[in-house]
Amino acid sequence: MGKNKHSFDGEKKEKMNKKNQQEEHDYTEMPPGWKEPTFTKEDNPQGLIAESSFATLFPKYREKYLQECWPLVKAELSKFGIKAELDLVEGSMTVRTTRDAFDPYMIVRARDLIKLLARSVPYEQAVRILQDDNVCDIIKISSLVRNRDRFVKRRQRLIGSNGSTLKAIELLTNCYILVHGNTVTAIGPHPGIRQTRKIVEETMQNIHPIYNIKTLMIKQELAKDPKLKSESWDRFLPKFKSKNLSKRFKPHKVRVTKPYTPFPPAQPLSKTLMIKQELAKDPKLKSESWDRFLPKFKSKNLSKRFKPHKVRVTKPYTPFPPAQPLSKVDKELETGEYFAREAERRQKKSEKHQVKLDKNTEVSKQRKKDKREKEYQPPMEKSSQPKQQATTDNTSKLVKNVKKKLKRLQAD
Repeated sequence: MGKNKHSFDGEKKEKMNKKNQQEEHDYTEMPPGWKEPTFTKEDNPQGLIAESSFATLFPKYREKYLQECWPLVKAELSKFGIKAELDLVEGSMTVRTTRDAFDPYMIVRARDLIKLLARSVPYEQAVRILQDDNVCDIIKISSLVRNRDRFVKRRQRLIGSNGSTLKAIELLTNCYILVHGNTVTAIGPHPGIRQTRKIVEETMQNIHPIYNIKTLMIKQELAKDPKLKSESWDRFLPKFKSKNLSKRFKPHKVRVTKPYTPFPPAQPLSKTLMIKQELAKDPKLKSESWDRFLPKFKSKNLSKRFKPHKVRVTKPYTPFPPAQPLSKVDKELETGEYFAREAERRQKKSEKHQVKLDKNTEVSKQRKKDKREKEYQPPMEKSSQPKQQATTDNTSKLVKNVKKKLKRLQAD
């Protein structure tokens, strides 16, 4: 099953590679030294019929930079008859054609210009979009990776240490690339933009950009040789093998999945039943008793099990609630104190209180007396007599043990 899966994946990859190669060949190649002539006012002297406009919003942190570079943007677009407006209250930029506009596609380029400025592209690079041989592409990379941590790592891989990987891609593709947030902005010629998009998408799909950089470097060197233009370059390009998943760690115990059955599994036979089945096969033992062959299991003595110290006695159930305890007034009514005079009651209370006080005073006096006497008691002196007694006891024991050993030796 695993081999078929890997072979299917390999076929799929081969088809994709062939498709990419076919797409590359389908693009028309410009003859060397040919350049498209620039569109001038002489090509469209009557101008445009209708007015068209585009607007885009920009974030708050770009406000200061846009205020500084907006006069340059207005001056650059006024050459093509396009008016640019900056609204700081709404936070938007607008471009619209005027009667002086002659190039119908220039409004689309102006729209791309304000879009790039809103996406943190510096003015010096964003103005390149107004040239005929340059285009821009905004690649959204946030949807390519689901996990946020993985997305951040792969985006950093595209930039490289100190922006070295990004600089290498820029030199090979002749494009300006800006990685900002969840998007990658690229400005440059058509073939360069196509290569940039491929590198960015493959990087986010966990293919390191160094592989694409190597292939681009080899292709640039091969393009210099006119003999190899009509030949296939597959033999020169490096072939990077993906990790073979069949060589990964395999567990010692392979869990075999059993076929599904709606019936429950048969219960295993007990030890006694198994022995009885074996004894039944022997005809000599049919008339005899099998007790000597069968195992004898001792029953657990439940009387020796752990017993709790406090045995909880369950009281018999009664639907009536327990009787309420007697209050202080009820107790006085029972004893007859309730009907006695208040003076007598007070006297009894004071007598009880006085007895308690006397007891407390006697105890406190005794404690104070003991404390004072303790200060005048001499400390206990350490005597050396018990140690001497211990040594004498030990020596007497040793003498007795030696005498016993001598008697044993004499007896032997």
